[in-house]
Amino acid sequence: MAGGQERVLRRRIRTVQSTRKITKAMELIAASQIVRAQNRMTANRPYRAGMARIVADAAREDPRAAQKLLGTPEERARVAVLAIVADRGLSGPYNSSVLRATERLVAELQREGIGFRLFSVGKKAQSYFRFRGQPVERAFTQMSERPSFADAREVAGVLAAPFVAGEVDQVLLVSTRYRSAGSQVVETRQLLPIPDPAAEDGHHGAPAGGGYTEFEPDVESLLAELGPKAVESEIFTALLEGAASFFTAQQRAMAAATDNADDLITTLSRIMNRARQDAITTEIMEIVGGAEALRHSKGA
Repeated sequence: MAGGQERVLRRRIRTVQSTRKITKAMELIAASQIVRAQNRMTANRPYRAGMARIVADAAREDPRAAQKLLGTPEERARVAVLAIVADRGLSGPYNSSVLRATERLVAELQREGIGFRLFSVGKKAQSYFRFRGQPVERAFTQMSERPSFADAREVAGVLAAPFVAGEVDQVLLVSTRYRSAGSQVVETRQLLPIPDPAAEDGHHGAPAGGGYTEFEPDVESLLAELGPKAVESEIFTALLEGAASFFTAQQRAMAAATDNADDLITTLSRIMNRARQDAITTEIMEIVGGAEALRHSKGA
């Protein structure tokens, strides 16, 4: 009985050790990917800040033309919602946090009687909403971990088309904002119409004013050209921040899994050693008992 228990425990320890090797390797890979994702975010900041500055200058130059593309809609009859998650799991609450925030947003729109069209980036969103019977109009995959600007352009084109055609009044984005290695938060923000730069709190780094800019052609034509570019920039930034947040969450999750595996191996080893000691004690007692019985039989 004890020998069988020891074999079972030894087999479990080997299984946990194999799992620990996998989680440790994934932890190291995720840690290396975090640095790459952070570097890409840093490289993208000047373009995003420059785009925000140009849009802000154009809006100040001709506020009437900017009203068509900038601001917040007074009435919303239909809204497009984009959720950005990962293609893979094993990343703690990263995917579930965004998906639950998207569900809350959709429920809020339904309570207000506002129609919505749902779009997603990442396989996890596609499977999540399919399981809940929530139709996704367009699902983008294979771009969440190493997004390119072409990926952002593709997503922006699909989202901007119904807005330009007047089919939706607003486009909302639900994604993870990467603030630092220790802070990633889920945010819901407006993509279209482009938030009014005058109402922004300086997050984009656009200057409040100063200098002189001459626009050629007119501001309205320029904004019509810059609008899609600004949306592409915002989506690309969200994809980069999502990738960095995913790898950070995965590194944490795999580190916790590795620590748990170490604790489980220690616990199972103690139980196995105790079982082995019990087996040895039982065998010694059987030998002693047999020797005593043999001695008494000879004496009789």
